[in-house]
Amino acid sequence: MFSRLTGRLCTSFAVALVVLSSAAAPTSAQDAAAFYKGKTVKFIVGNAPGGGFDAYARMLAPHLEKQLGATVVVQNQPGAGGLVALNSVYKATGDGLQLMMVNGLGGVLAQLVDDPSVRFDLSKMGVLGIVSYSPWIWIASPKSPMKSPADFLKPGAKVTWAGSGQMGGLSDGAAITCAAFKMDCKIVRGYDGSATAALALARGEADAMYVSDTSANNYVKAGNAIPILTMSSEKSEFFPKLPTVFEAVKLTAEQKWWFEFREAVDDLQRILAMPPNVPKEQLAYMQQAVAKVLTDPAVIEEGKKGKRYIKYRDPVKVRSMIGGMIGSITPEQKKIVKEVLLKE
Repeated sequence: MFSRLTGRLCTSFAVALVVLSSAAAPTSAQDAAAFYKGKTVKFIVGNAPGGGFDAYARMLAPHLEKQLGATVVVQNQPGAGGLVALNSVYKATGDGLQLMMVNGLGGVLAQLVDDPSVRFDLSKMGVLGIVSYSPWIWIASPKSPMKSPADFLKPGAKVTWAGSGQMGGLSDGAAITCAAFKMDCKIVRGYDGSATAALALARGEADAMYVSDTSANNYVKAGNAIPILTMSSEKSEFFPKLPTVFEAVKLTAEQKWWFEFREAVDDLQRILAMPPNVPKEQLAYMQQAVAKVLTDPAVIEEGKKGKRYIKYRDPVKVRSMIGGMIGSITPEQKKIVKEVLLKE
């Protein structure tokens, strides 16, 4: 369902990118380079300091500075799983001096369910590419009595999940898991990000958490969590022996749809984007700068050493994925997803 639409959209966006590239004369690129020289660029993160999004931004900022000849300042604007910052960036002046590490999966889900707090359209933003994407993991508190899928799925089990904003990745992943398995769940929202939610897990304030495998790897190695399932058809490189939800449980057709849907959304992680209406020469120059940074072997190696793994996706692919997700869901499916994710 997702792949066919993504393929068509990818082709159309590729044509558009060629047209833009042809229209941008060398003098335009020179003008864009001169524009950024000596300027200050705000790098917005919609989560609190210490989490995965913040760590990636702070790792990349010095490299973007070198490419742009500008000063890149990371600013944290936590709230609603990143939606507060995304609203702010979307309405910002398209002066080319602001970019954001966007929680793409949260943004797309918020648009899909017509979240009343949404003041943005992700498909209209100046997409620079994806920094990283990976399978997501269901992890548990070492202090929880539930330590296996069977424990959690046992009739009568009551599960508390650590979440963030309603569409921040943690909360909506938990909501979908609970709905698919018809679990008795309480999702505690309001944590600033995965780092603070993981601390709640370590303290035993919550039983479970839904998080990217890169972050899960850090929390498990620190002894603050134990892995339960990989919530994807793709195995995690950090947990190669951990079964996927498709392997560990005999899923009904409805459950299978939920987890396939969630997997498609999970691929939209850590998108770099700018406000709409950024001049095309500046957008193209920033896209080139981001591509150089994220494909630089030295930067990729630095990320590995810091447990921040880079898997770059170019703007054409990312825009097609966003369009594919928003355009592929049926009205009936949208209604069901909306009921699950907006449930208090």
